[in-house]
Parts: sequence; structure tokens; C-alpha cells
Amino acid sequence: MHAITIPQPGGPEALVWADVPDPVPGEGEVLVEVAASAVNRADVLQRRGFYDPPPGASPYPGLECSGRITAVGPGVSGWAVGDEVCALLSGGGYAEQVVVPAGQLLPVPAGIDPVTAAALPEVVSTVWSNVFMVAHLRPGETLLVHGGASGIGTMAIQLAKAVGARVAVTAGGPEKLARCKELGADVLIDYREQDFVAEVREATGGVGADVILDIMGAKYLSRNVEALAVNGRLAVIGLQGGVKAELDLGALLSKRAAVTATSLRARPPEEKTAIVAAVREHVWPLIEGGLVRPVVHGTFPLANAAEAHRVLESGTHVGKLLLLSR
Repeated sequence: MHAITIPQPGGPEALVWADVPDPVPGEGEVLVEVAASAVNRADVLQRRGFYDPPPGASPYPGLECSGRITAVGPGVSGWAVGDEVCALLSGGGYAEQVVVPAGQLLPVPAGIDPVTAAALPEVVSTVWSNVFMVAHLRPGETLLVHGGASGIGTMAIQLAKAVGARVAVTAGGPEKLARCKELGADVLIDYREQDFVAEVREATGGVGADVILDIMGAKYLSRNVEALAVNGRLAVIGLQGGVKAELDLGALLSKRAAVTATSLRARPPEEKTAIVAAVREHVWPLIEGGLVRPVVHGTFPLANAAEAHRVLESGTHVGKLLLLSR
């Protein structure tokens, strides 16, 4: 088969389309013929040499895909050759075929075409596990989403609104904020021009955000704590603003607040299986009912993944970028 390889870390040009051995499913795994994959920040970090795959994972980038099952390994039940699926991966999505643990498979939701389904597994699993399983966002609470126009952000807005929460977002510029508003965002903050702490306080009558979903890390840590409500929960899922910062524990104590930081890729299979099962139970009905939808900015041939990476790094996109294997 063909896959995108990374012979040496570097810029987008480091992504090389190459012939590689066909994968073979083992115990509890299936083989998926990939229809599409999607580009995530983790892929960019891997390309640059900063985010190696976990032990035993495929060396090729790609943390989600959609496609069709072409072989079923020993010990797999509930799935059959020919099933159309999408999948959460530890790597290997930038390829024509990929092996997937059966517990990380999802059926393509009714009403979503098999290609577009590739935009779902990673973002939905990330948002659901952090905002709902860890931070326990409840109806009537306020969620602040940093990077509201990203793949993660566009999904977080919709899921929070679907459960009856109020959503504030930060994004860069009026066009991106307008797209966030279309998806249901209630409070629109241009981080280039406005102080999100002041804007959130004003919008909540001085209360603050009950839950914050943060992709920036160190740069926003202290200000996120300022923006939290009493009993607020900060979920850090990205480090675009650095990895080290001072935290005023007094401020955290005064708000009886919690800070969590999680990643998805390196979690053990049983944890991923539990997250995927929760997504299928709680999110798939919202998608099939038309309340939540994947937002796709554009598509690229898989062999031209470098161009998709350039678009992602330019920050001009809204939603997901897909890679088509055929």
C-alpha cells in the first residue's frame, strides 16, 4: 500500500508518499481500507519530531479515519467485512489501509457520508471526554472554548449547545467569529482585540465560566483561572502557548476550582474503548438527529498531505481538513 511517511522531521515537505508494507490485523483488530483521514495538530507535531507515536502504534501520522472493513482478526465480534466505519487511531490514518482495535471503531452515522465521517472520531472523542466525562459540563452552565473555529472548537460549540449550555468562544477575527455564531456560540471574543477574561466576566454578570476548554496551555493558564467561576473546571488539551507557567494556588483555592490536562493518543486501549463507547451512546444520536454536524473546511488528496499541513499551520481554516485516499 501507499502511506505518508516522515523519513526526517521538518516542514510540510518532510511528508513523503511512499510504498510501505500492508498491515495485518491481529487479535481483536480489524483492517480498514481508508476512504479519508483528517489533519490534527498532533500530526504537525509528529512531523516536526516533537510527538512520537506511542509504543506499538503505526509510525505514520493520522489519528482518525473513515473507510470500510476488509478483514477481521481473531477475537472480534460485532463487526464484519464490508462494514462502513470511522475510527479513533493511535497513528496510521495517512495510509491506504490501517489496522484498528475493534473497540476504537464507530459506525458511520446515518446521514453522514463515509468521507465526511473521517472528521468525527478524534474531535468528538476529545471534546466528549474532556468537557463532559472529566469537566462534567451541565445544562445552564457556561463553557468557554479557546480556538472556537478549530475542528475541536466547532464540535465543542455544538455539543455544549445540544446539552443546554451557554457557549463563549475566542477566535481570531470577525469572519471566524461569525462562523462560531452560526454554530450556536453565544459570546464572541476576538482574542486579537479583546481581553477574554473581561469579556467572560461581563457576559456572565461577574460569575465567570464554569468550564474552559483550552488549547493554549502555559500562555493562558493564569488568565484562565481568573476567568473561571467558583467551582469552575479548566481542561487543558493543547500546548500551543507553551508548556511551563506559574500557577497561583491561592486563586485556585479561592474558587475551589480544578485544572486537568489530558491527551488522547497515548491512553491505553481500554480507556479509548470506554471513550468511544460513550461517544457512540451520547453523541451519535445527536449527529443522526441533525443537532450536531462535522464542519469541513476543505479536502486534499492524501498524497498531497503537505498542502493540508500548510493550510492548518496558516490558521486560515474553520473546522477540519480531510485527506482523501482515493
